Amino acid sequence: MNTSQPDWSLWRSFAAVVAEGSLSAAARSLGLSQPTLGRHIEALEQVLGVPLFDRTLTGLKPTDTALRLYEPVAHAQKSLAEASLMAEGSSGALGGTVRLTSSTVMCHYVLPQMLVTLRKEFPAVAIELVPSDSAENILLREADIAVRMFRPTQLELITRKLGEIPIVAAAHESYIAERGVPETVDGLLGHDLIGFDRSDLIIEGAKAMGFNLSRDDFALRTDSQTAYWELCKAGLGIGFAQGGLVLDSPGMARVLPLFEAQPLEVWLTTHRELFTSRRIRAIYDRLGEELTAYLGKPGHRVEPRR
Repeated sequence: MNTSQPDWSLWRSFAAVVAEGSLSAAARSLGLSQPTLGRHIEALEQVLGVPLFDRTLTGLKPTDTALRLYEPVAHAQKSLAEASLMAEGSSGALGGTVRLTSSTVMCHYVLPQMLVTLRKEFPAVAIELVPSDSAENILLREADIAVRMFRPTQLELITRKLGEIPIVAAAHESYIAERGVPETVDGLLGHDLIGFDRSDLIIEGAKAMGFNLSRDDFALRTDSQTAYWELCKAGLGIGFAQGGLVLDSPGMARVLPLFEAQPLEVWLTTHRELFTSRRIRAIYDRLGEELTAYLGKPGHRVEPRR
């Protein structure tokens, strides 16, 4: 029996392949090349003396041994991440790096101006901005701070609700000049609508309001949140967007002022162990102040129903 201990990097690559289901997906998640990941798997199998994956035409399939090993490896990975968080949280230094994630729309159109303020106040803190419409894993240090459009529920997280963002119907003035605006919600069907492709978020939101839409009702479709907003700004039709974006974008105007979609909640989140880190706490608190001020502006906030 081989008594040497595999390097942790090999276990990390193994866990990623099992979790992601393929070498390519695992390589993307770890920021490694597929050949490097493949060598890691081969090296781990050699050290352990057992095959971990069956090589098939469709890729790597975990063996029964691999599936049994995965649970303790994943548990060890979580424990090491928690230890790293504890060490990070004990740091009193204000310098260093803070990794911040939010939706692509928030990262591209809302947060940059706030980061101007943060960089001036904390010049020794480097900020890594991660635009993502999927939930980044704070526990595994894919992000230190997250601005979420939903309430995080993990017990390890510290989170607070900052406010709500109104979702409104809007169009560019060039579209309005050519096509006019609908007088009622039902009148939307006589216009070019911009919607999502595979996502049913808008359709389900309309259904909750008692208004039935189908995928075919949208003249233009994309699942990219930022591309969606650019289509609206180009005057290609009527879309649904954050009230603050409409107000702050030249040429964009709200239509159907009585239209009230379900607002987006905004939550600021970090890990409880990171909250004791001086630099992360400083950025967390200051960013919270900036976002709260932004969400409180007229046109940016959800107004009480009359």
